[in-house]
Amino acid sequence: MANRLFQSVIHQMKDAIDRTIGVIDDKGTVIACSELGKIGETVSIDFVNASASETFISGGSTYKAIGSAQLGEYFTFVSGVDPMAEKYCTVLSIAFSNIKYYYDEKYDRSNFIKNVILDNILPGDIYLKSRELHFNTDVSRTVLLIRANEPSDIVIYDVVQNLFPDKSKDFVISVNETDIVLVKELSRDIELKDVEKLALSIADTLSGEFYTAVSIGIGSSVESIKDLAKSFKEAQASLEVGKVFDTEKTIVSYGNLGIARLIYQLPTTLCESFLREVFKRGSIQSLDQETLFTIQKFFENNLNVSETSRKLFVHRNTLVYRLERIKRITGLDLREFDHAIIFKIALMVNKYLQANPVKY
Repeated sequence: MANRLFQSVIHQMKDAIDRTIGVIDDKGTVIACSELGKIGETVSIDFVNASASETFISGGSTYKAIGSAQLGEYFTFVSGVDPMAEKYCTVLSIAFSNIKYYYDEKYDRSNFIKNVILDNILPGDIYLKSRELHFNTDVSRTVLLIRANEPSDIVIYDVVQNLFPDKSKDFVISVNETDIVLVKELSRDIELKDVEKLALSIADTLSGEFYTAVSIGIGSSVESIKDLAKSFKEAQASLEVGKVFDTEKTIVSYGNLGIARLIYQLPTTLCESFLREVFKRGSIQSLDQETLFTIQKFFENNLNVSETSRKLFVHRNTLVYRLERIKRITGLDLREFDHAIIFKIALMVNKYLQANPVKY
């Protein structure tokens, strides 16, 4: 990667400097040069007498180490041994040193964040590394997990990277071929609804401009770097729970999962036992689709018989008959609040068991 970085800078400078300029590694191999034909050649240099802070001459060219703290792994060179060649070489060394520093810092930061969210770094090392990378630890952040619903030719990583160009605050990380993570820095006045709007704008951009459908899970906001792993797991859980209970939703927030989050965390054996206790008279599978649709509408209309019958375009007595039939089958009267709560939870538990989601 450093080779391409150096070559890009040299390409932009070659017209301004009327000399052959380039970079060699610590083995003397030319890795970047204004004369492309020289790339890959090896020059003979006595590195023993080379100084990290001063220029030195070898074979008709002037050399200087990139970086001044110690003798580096890269050296810049300029053809000629005159004072102007020395000046060019010094300026290039400073430029390359700064460019490489900022590139390495960005690259290391991205790797650092990836290791943090994937729990690949010890808690004690997190703060040491964050200080080393001058990483701001006193800000609020959240994790957004962007998952492609289907394989696509569009590189989602590049699109999201372009949407969030501030590499010092926001980090875009590729987890696998379908999952992209956005670690977003938040201001103090940002609320969950604002993060959801941001996620929706990302999904709309990908679907509207690039015809790529995605689902986005949002973890809770955290104040500590070490808690980013927790936020990432919450974003993963949001997508899995949403896939079970809110199949139509594109944006799923961990903070808005409600009782679905509780059910998702229960052991399947406990869920099966609960269903057996609730439906003592008959199995939930004995209810046909029309009956289940009626129940769904009854819940959506807050257990209001008149409003539900109007939405279903049926007579009120017809709906009452259906509710009585449900009572005979299950032993639960949905017109009673406590029974309705039990039935609602039972339906969600049954849906959860049928989906058999993968847990993280």
